[in-house]
Amino acid sequence: MTEIEFAALLVSRVCHDLVGPLGAVVNGMEVLEDERDPAMRADAIKLVTMSADQALARIQFMRIAFGAAGSAGAELDLGEIGRLVGGLLEGGKVRLAWNVPHIYWAKDWAKLLMNATLLGADCLPRGGLVTVDAGADPQAPSFHIRAQGLNARVTQEVDQALKGEALNVDARHVQPFLTHKLSRTVNAALTITPLEGAVELMAG
Repeated sequence: MTEIEFAALLVSRVCHDLVGPLGAVVNGMEVLEDERDPAMRADAIKLVTMSADQALARIQFMRIAFGAAGSAGAELDLGEIGRLVGGLLEGGKVRLAWNVPHIYWAKDWAKLLMNATLLGADCLPRGGLVTVDAGADPQAPSFHIRAQGLNARVTQEVDQALKGEALNVDARHVQPFLTHKLSRTVNAALTITPLEGAVELMAG
């Protein structure tokens, strides 16, 4: 895969994640233009507000997790990272337990933690709880993520992309592939392990 192909797939993933909430905002605005019933207008305003908040949360998360926020060698606040991850998952079927010390990590390590947490959430199609624990030494970052819920699973495509073994990465699986590339960048031994009713991701 060329760098241009990788960038194009990542942009496709971003667009895919934003289409839903932004489309809902447009639908809500159309209802507000035509509807005169107060109850219907209230529902439309609620839909617009909720969808706009969801789109903003996704943009804020992806700007750092997928993007180039900060200069080379920058460090990121894990408290702020937890806020962004929490905002991304808010209102969905997956709950977050962020047991991470309030410290700063090197940018690529923080991005790896964000993407690994997102992977954990994606392993829970029926919802559940993602618990994130991280080491307290910023000079030797490490984390343990446990995604627990009904039908927790790791698909073969995700497993292969996360190991860098996927031959044909598509827009759906470019995020696990990005996670793999980040783990290689920081020289982290990232593992994903399916368990009964749970999936664990570890790096350190």
